[in-house]
Amino acid sequence: MSQPVVCQVAQTKPMRLVGEFVCKPGELTALVGPSGAGKTSMLRVLAGLMRPHQGRIAVGDQEWLNTSANVFVGPQQRRVGLVFQNYALMPHLHAAGNVALALQHLPKADRLAVAVQWLRNMRLSPEEAFRKPAALSGGQQQRVALARALAREPQLLLLDEPFSAVDQMNRESLYRLLADLRRQLNIPMVLVTHDLNEARRLCDALVVMDQGEVLQTGRSFDVHRRPRNARVADLVGIQNRFSGVWVGPGEPLGVGMLRWSRALDQALGVDAPGLDLQVKDKGKIPPGYLVNWVVHTDGLALHPVGEGELLPNHVQLQVEVAGHRDLGELSWVDLRMQAAPFETFKMAVAGAQRLGLKPGLPMVLHMDLSMIHIMPNKHRHGSGPLV
Repeated sequence: MSQPVVCQVAQTKPMRLVGEFVCKPGELTALVGPSGAGKTSMLRVLAGLMRPHQGRIAVGDQEWLNTSANVFVGPQQRRVGLVFQNYALMPHLHAAGNVALALQHLPKADRLAVAVQWLRNMRLSPEEAFRKPAALSGGQQQRVALARALAREPQLLLLDEPFSAVDQMNRESLYRLLADLRRQLNIPMVLVTHDLNEARRLCDALVVMDQGEVLQTGRSFDVHRRPRNARVADLVGIQNRFSGVWVGPGEPLGVGMLRWSRALDQALGVDAPGLDLQVKDKGKIPPGYLVNWVVHTDGLALHPVGEGELLPNHVQLQVEVAGHRDLGELSWVDLRMQAAPFETFKMAVAGAQRLGLKPGLPMVLHMDLSMIHIMPNKHRHGSGPLV
């Protein structure tokens, strides 16, 4: 029976690597963040290729690493499947021979037949199984690498940007293959990726990293709607992030007032007029605190002027189309507000609604106030409250 993987690392030298997360069986967790964030280093710790100064790796009751108890299981003893960005195939061996390298635990006479079967599972033909890597496409080579990783029957599958060197058409087929494998394999899977769209499409959970530190973990849905701070919001690609001031509690109980104001005014200490929004008050932010806030596009609805029913707990904003880009099956629009021309909403529009959108067109935007998530700034403005 497959077990969850627990990863806890606390290292400051020679490089900072701090944080923890859990990946459950059948779950695909993505490590996301900019270059140098520590994603691949965290993957190397899981694989046993890097031994941190302080940390613990456990698969169920089995410990692979526990620095406090001087436990370290080497990479050869860990049942880990590792798929690299550059395939890492032996060029002198055919595809089946590469997969057979992971089958040393089987009798030599059986390895080739089992390797061919694994390649069939990866949707490669018997003829392709006996081609050398140079005679295979990039997508086919990555299928061979995936077959080799799974042939070890791993307790954990690690994927280090496995699709970045593959063209878009092959990448789509590999996405579908991985989705099918997830249903068949009940093991934890950890993916390193720079591609936020890839992470959203494939993963159940996100581990957001920056400068060697885990900033936030959680279900992809939760991280995108409730980022811990402005940096996390930027790293996961949240488009609609704005500045404001927390005015304080209002009426009724549990409701507070958020003043939407420009970041420039905040930086200069200017108490400029803003747009007040009535939002949920969790009682954690003192009045006058500078905040960042986000609203996910699920909380936005675009309508022609004079159309669209305004639902309870929504606010209606007069906007005009400031920019429009056709992306094939959907359009990406920038919306400039009349009440706050210093800010722009960004949202994707699909279907017939996107027809006729053009710069300068007046529209109405309905925003669900319950979808607003507020993130306090770390420090209060030096001049005191702004409200």
